[in-house]
Amino acid sequence: MRTATKYIHAGVHPDPATGAIMTPIYQTSTFVQDSPGKHKGYEYARTHNPTRSQLQNALAAAENGQYGISFGSGLAATDTLMKLFKPGDEILSTNDLYGGTYRLMRKVWEDYGLKFRFVDMSDVAGISRHLTSATKMIWLETPTNPLIRIIDIRACAAIAKPAGILLAVDNTFASPYLQNPLDLGADIVMHSATKYIGGHSDVVHGCVITNNKQIADQLYFLQNACGAVPGPQDCFLLLRGLKTLHVRMQRHCENGEKVAHFLRRHPRVAKVHWCGFEDHPNHRIAKEQMRGFGGMMSFELKDNTVEAAIKVLSSTQIFACAESLGGVESLIGHPASMTHASIPREERIANGLVDSLIRLSVGIEDVNDLIEDLKQAIG
Repeated sequence: MRTATKYIHAGVHPDPATGAIMTPIYQTSTFVQDSPGKHKGYEYARTHNPTRSQLQNALAAAENGQYGISFGSGLAATDTLMKLFKPGDEILSTNDLYGGTYRLMRKVWEDYGLKFRFVDMSDVAGISRHLTSATKMIWLETPTNPLIRIIDIRACAAIAKPAGILLAVDNTFASPYLQNPLDLGADIVMHSATKYIGGHSDVVHGCVITNNKQIADQLYFLQNACGAVPGPQDCFLLLRGLKTLHVRMQRHCENGEKVAHFLRRHPRVAKVHWCGFEDHPNHRIAKEQMRGFGGMMSFELKDNTVEAAIKVLSSTQIFACAESLGGVESLIGHPASMTHASIPREERIANGLVDSLIRLSVGIEDVNDLIEDLKQAIG
């Protein structure tokens, strides 16, 4: 089944009771049993829900995986993954990553004995020297948030597997349409499905996909035991969003390319971070492991001050200044004070995330309107 057909049909089926082509919203907390333990596959909605079951199947199919596990948010999905480990275990993470993930690792799980180290993974050859006997998982984003660095997933898998280390990839920025980490050797894929998979800025959701039955069984257990599950309405919205992922991503990529080139030519822009440029440090890898370069980018102004950045963010009329990304509408954000504020400033600066950095999530509006909006805002 080819990609576009898969997103619309794989993992789902018409409702057997009515023939409804769209999966119904099973808005119920419990299910009647004929007698104790004798039921139709569903007992209690935290454990299983028919709407969620179809979504999990569809998400697994989208990532070419066997098992999909849904959660109430992307951070709930990441939090559950951390529960696979024990005090003293170490997770080696990329140093350019979503601030909420950093906060969860440093401010929550370190207090429970897990250890985290954050290193530059753009040069995969350097990863091996950071591994220790305590390293149990390598965690990476690619493209990274917000500096759009590219990490070679296949090369990371070649390092992790012989050492018995799990490889987990936050695939939020790429979406399943542009990149499938399981096909490249990853053990686990995580999405903040709030973003591109949902695509309409109207639902919060997270998911994990894997081909490893042992990991899947542990995650299904934790999903039920800890209870960070999405409601059926949220699952319905994700199923709807997934059906149009391919057409939306095509426009995100088209618009993103034009906006990136516009910014690079602008006399007041110092640097544009976008993996589609041929001189991007890992452009070749992006081209090999992705089907397009996406609509996420960030840029720095020549006037490298917070004030200059805030002025731009406050002047756009189509780009909305807001958290999040991946919706049909274009968003603009200031990572240092918004999505990455939880990372200490000295660490942000050391990793290249300057105070004036501006992040764009390029939507699917008419690209000429988007360019004109940025032109008047930057001045």
